[in-house]
Amino acid sequence: MKTFSTVLLVLFTTLAPLMAQQAQQPAPASEFKPILAGMDLKDGDTLVFLGDSITHQCLYTQYVEDFFYTRYPERRIRFHNSGVGGDRAADALARFDDDVAAFKPKYVTILLGMNDGSYTKFEPQIFETYEKGMTELLDKIAALGATAVPMTPTMHDSRAARMRKPAEPRDTYYNAVLAFYGTWLREMAGQRGLGFVNMWAPLNDLTMQERKKNPNFTLIKDAVHPDAPGQVIMATAIISDMIPRSTVSGIFVRQQPKTGKFTVIGANGKAADLQTADDKISFTFKANALPWVLPPDAADGYKLTSAGHRYSNEKITVGNLKPGKYELRIDGELVGAYADSQLAFGVELECNDKTPQYQQALKVAMLNKERNDKAVHPLRDLWVKPKMLRRQAAVLEQQGNKDAAAAKRVEIERFQAEFKPAVAEKITLAKQFEDQIYQTNQPVARKYELTRVP
Repeated sequence: MKTFSTVLLVLFTTLAPLMAQQAQQPAPASEFKPILAGMDLKDGDTLVFLGDSITHQCLYTQYVEDFFYTRYPERRIRFHNSGVGGDRAADALARFDDDVAAFKPKYVTILLGMNDGSYTKFEPQIFETYEKGMTELLDKIAALGATAVPMTPTMHDSRAARMRKPAEPRDTYYNAVLAFYGTWLREMAGQRGLGFVNMWAPLNDLTMQERKKNPNFTLIKDAVHPDAPGQVIMATAIISDMIPRSTVSGIFVRQQPKTGKFTVIGANGKAADLQTADDKISFTFKANALPWVLPPDAADGYKLTSAGHRYSNEKITVGNLKPGKYELRIDGELVGAYADSQLAFGVELECNDKTPQYQQALKVAMLNKERNDKAVHPLRDLWVKPKMLRRQAAVLEQQGNKDAAAAKRVEIERFQAEFKPAVAEKITLAKQFEDQIYQTNQPVARKYELTRVP
């Protein structure tokens, strides 16, 4: 059996002549473009997620939407899922005008490649088709005045595949093929000054890490489509690589050495109405954001990535308290009891499901889940049939069957009469859910009470 390193050696040796044929003179250093540092989405901007069935799942996209809904509730950012199961770059190009350009995006993330490699060992001709299609996609996005954010193909989990069925050649080679496709794409993104998201590495790294404890661990039960926890890892990859991060909020209560009086300061929010007594401190605080909370089925991925601490930090720090234990209430709800030393160090609240702000953020996440389940995913289902009809027409044309190809094109035109109203209906429904989300995600002032208990 060939080792992984041997497979890579064969892969790159095979590819070298191809790359040599396509080599260009290196650009002068003065022509190099800076790499895009992150997506700067403002009120009214649109982000399109372009991809295949992994995007069609409406999971990593949903979790990224949840991040924006809670972190930037003052911005009405629009999201459009443009994933279709089974898609390759050529399929994305065929629907580009109606399913990407029509939404006037500021940014377009691209997650393709899983199907483009044809689930086999590396083949130069297959790669050339992928290269051509992806290059054209990048050009078309640029022509819109939008910015593409290419993303590597995700992991193909050969061990998960072998647990389900007898081994196939792709179970040995395909993950390495996807790694190469992603490496080429990163080079193209760099040449164009685009942002880039590495989806492949976090999925592989966390899988290897967990298999030190459980050899049967997988984030991708069917070897291709990451389950909800794996899709959280994908969402955190986008956030980590392309979205400017900040804390949700911070509260700092301190006793002034000279006066002995307490003061309260808020980060990313406003604190007011501070009142103190011998064993009690109270104040109000209105944060500018909510914690990033996800639906329950995503919990394992949230924990694996330490997503709360890394991407949704919400902390209260209280110093110079009398020694003892203190109960913390928010809007009258007991959320925890902490020693004075814990409060002096700082207590993180982002994962505390007893806080009103967590419950508010959970309502946002569940509304968005409903939006994706009832509107967005069914919308993506509608796009499968026109893709299949286009493919059938292309095959007939390649076979020289002009009459049958013409008949198929007529069928496509007739299908549009029922397809377009159905698409419009789902888009309208998604907008209605979005309106509810932007009513639910607005932060409110909360009353904090810290009381010393026996």
